[in-house]
Amino acid sequence: MLAATVARFAPDSPLDALEVTDRPEPEAREHWTTVDVRAAGLNHHDLWSLRGVGLTAEQLPMILGTDAAGVTPDGSEVVVHGVIGADGHGVGPRERRSLLSERYPGTLAERVAVPTANLLPKPEGLSFAEAACLPTAWLTAYRMLFRAADLRPGDRVLVQGVGGGVATAAIVLGAAAGLEVVATSRDEAKRARALELGAAHAVAPGDRLPARVDAVVESVGQATWAHSVRSVRPGGTIVVCGATSGDAPPAELTRVFFTEIRVQGVTMGSREDLAALLRFCARTGVRPVVDSEVRLADVRTGLARLAAGEQTGKIVVLP
Repeated sequence: MLAATVARFAPDSPLDALEVTDRPEPEAREHWTTVDVRAAGLNHHDLWSLRGVGLTAEQLPMILGTDAAGVTPDGSEVVVHGVIGADGHGVGPRERRSLLSERYPGTLAERVAVPTANLLPKPEGLSFAEAACLPTAWLTAYRMLFRAADLRPGDRVLVQGVGGGVATAAIVLGAAAGLEVVATSRDEAKRARALELGAAHAVAPGDRLPARVDAVVESVGQATWAHSVRSVRPGGTIVVCGATSGDAPPAELTRVFFTEIRVQGVTMGSREDLAALLRFCARTGVRPVVDSEVRLADVRTGLARLAAGEQTGKIVVLP
């Protein structure tokens, strides 16, 4: 089967580590199901894997990809939850948590094997491309807003860095849930797009906000951290899911402790969170924002667009 793999590590030029090639079919395993992938989403996790983060040379070649939607052998249309382990489903109760493409082959392939317990029914109203956007970026945004930050309708949230999958998802989900969303971007066109997606305000990074927010969705890191710390109200929450601009900013510890800011990390979410997100989309009509679609054979084009930060929403791969 055709698959996009990490063939080597290239910390400074991740696309040089990418190979799209034939790989063996998934092996049959008890309590696992092989899914015919109809669509998969690209994530920054794929670029980090190509750089060598989270993998060892002994694991190569490793198939990329953490999320997908597809069809099981009995014809069921499913969404793949890409978090493996921790609860023991299909891998043993003591296996530590990992994501697809870290310990087990990922979803950027024609087929992927996952624990059967990691499959959820795809709502009829969502296309495969839309459903494939949900299990990583949208699931992370959902957990950040409604679990980690515990936001309620009427609360204010700052979303740093319009364009990325998590940021776009947080804007759409937050607006649909009645939050007052403030978004940031260096790009004027992306700020305009954020307003179209439901943000109440869109400003340049570092600009003063109309009011302090109850929580911040932080996925940018070094470039925006100081602004996040200064923008959240005393006792508010900064929820962190990534650091695409680097992870070594000044910690701003004095401000953190003096204003009693809570910093909460999030990596994707639980199977129950994904089920709730699917219900949310089905009942509200909210749909993921698809930036573009590429064929698996042309996945390099999509990864290059992601690496350059040119996208708004999710880039979807169609095997």
